[in-house]
Amino acid sequence: SMFLHVKEAKYLHDYVIWLKFNNGAEGEIDLESELCGEVFESLKNIEEFKNFKVDRDIETITWENGADIAPEFLYENMKVLA
Repeated sequence: SMFLHVKEAKYLHDYVIWLKFNNGAEGEIDLESELCGEVFESLKNIEEFKNFKVDRDIETITWENGADIAPEFLYENMKVLA
């Protein structure tokens, strides 16, 4: 099985992000309910939340404060867009 990597990510609205993976799958995920714990607390501020990027080294989305979310989790929990 191939390792999942986030290739592209775009902010949509609220806490929803569009994702594209290296296997061609794309979808969107609402992360509002996932922002628990110390490192995610500041991301409840939407301006901070919007400020993510795709980190080429760990191949998933990361935030300025060091938060990141595993690509496997994103993949399994996104709504797939056909």
